[in-house]
Amino acid sequence: MEEEKKEKKGFFRRLKDGLSKTRSSIISGFDNVFTAYSEIDDDFYEEIEEILIIGDVGIKATTNIIDDLKEKVNDQRIRDPQKCRELLMESIKNEMSVGEADYEFENRKSVVLVVGVNGVGKTTSIGKLAGILKDQGKSVILAAADTFRAAAGEQLTEWANRAGVPIISGQEGSDPGSIVYDAIASAKSKDADVLIIDTAGRLHNKKNLMNELGKINRIIDREYPEAFRETLVVLDGTTGQNALSQAREFQAVTPVSGIILTKLDGTAKGGIAAAIHSELGIPVKYIGVGETIEDLQKFDADAFVKALFDTGEES
Repeated sequence: MEEEKKEKKGFFRRLKDGLSKTRSSIISGFDNVFTAYSEIDDDFYEEIEEILIIGDVGIKATTNIIDDLKEKVNDQRIRDPQKCRELLMESIKNEMSVGEADYEFENRKSVVLVVGVNGVGKTTSIGKLAGILKDQGKSVILAAADTFRAAAGEQLTEWANRAGVPIISGQEGSDPGSIVYDAIASAKSKDADVLIIDTAGRLHNKKNLMNELGKINRIIDREYPEAFRETLVVLDGTTGQNALSQAREFQAVTPVSGIILTKLDGTAKGGIAAAIHSELGIPVKYIGVGETIEDLQKFDADAFVKALFDTGEES
């Protein structure tokens, strides 16, 4: 338990450091508004709205946050803008919360499909996720089914070695379906808890992507119907609204159950986590704020907002 607390504190510090660019962009703006206004009026709300939109929180999430804030202010009859800080934190947190049920795949025999375009950190995220699950005592197998991207199999093999989990792969350019078939056979024979499948993400050719994912899903349906299914899309947080567009496009070709949002340590647009959740109804389940396995963690709205507002709390 003590070790777990230390690990959480360590990640909180990394999260706080990682969100420094977003914090500089969003929170300094809030501080200015809280200080500049002596009363809560329409202009006050408009300023907050503008800051949220600049931070890539998105129109829908921003509207929900502002509406929630107004309701709290009215219910509690607050007049002093300075007293809105805690309420604003609460409203942002409400908009980003992820339920425990969203991690059901961790507790079942499951197959996790992971998609994402080149350069978003897909292979790295799969390796880190495998490490996280293994540390929970799960038996994990990786399948390198992104066979059309040069060196994808080698990179995933390197991460499998780091995480200490087996990997099923084939030659570059080989049929992804046959690799998935072999990986399922291996997962069943070894009674593995989680099979994670690295799949392609060539959005510029949606028809091929749809066909490929369709084929993989049919193989899983046929060979492993009892498995719980999870489809995660990896998105690069530094791309802001472009990440939201990618999520929307993947959602159009396959049922998406969650997002892995990477590179939050390199962006002032960390608010995109709220935008994705609100606009698409897809929860951000994991966030990445660095290169090591420990730098990918479950998304915790409470910790995220505390780190964003730099409250100094670490629990």
